[in-house]
Amino acid sequence: LLSLGTGTTSEFDKTHTAEETAKWGALQWMLVIQQMTEAASSYMTDYYLSTVFQDLHSQNNYLRVQENALTGTTTKADDASEANMELLAQVGENLLKKPVSKDNPETYEEALKRFAKLPSDRKKLRANKASY
Repeated sequence: LLSLGTGTTSEFDKTHTAEETAKWGALQWMLVIQQMTEAASSYMTDYYLSTVFQDLHSQNNYLRVQENALTGTTTKADDASEANMELLAQVGENLLKKPVSKDNPETYEEALKRFAKLPSDRKKLRANKASY
């Protein structure tokens, strides 16, 4: 299973004081709650799937690809300007060089190449079994 995310911001790394949040109106709270809900859904789905694949001893059959530190215009889904598309391409290029996780030093580029090879390897294995 290859899971491709659309990216998230590092917005939730911020902390807010009680004094700050006490001044928030309903709109500010709704925006923050919406962002938290969307991020939580993505994180929980990834956590659930990675746990299931690990329990089945098939962790190499699951890969989640997502940038979790988008900033500026790269966070705007409706900005299709040439400049923003170039920024997003650069985000993707940089993501390919990052490790998949702190537990897996394999880069996303290496993982995607390995992952892309899996169906071909399985087809060859089935063909070899059929020839017996």
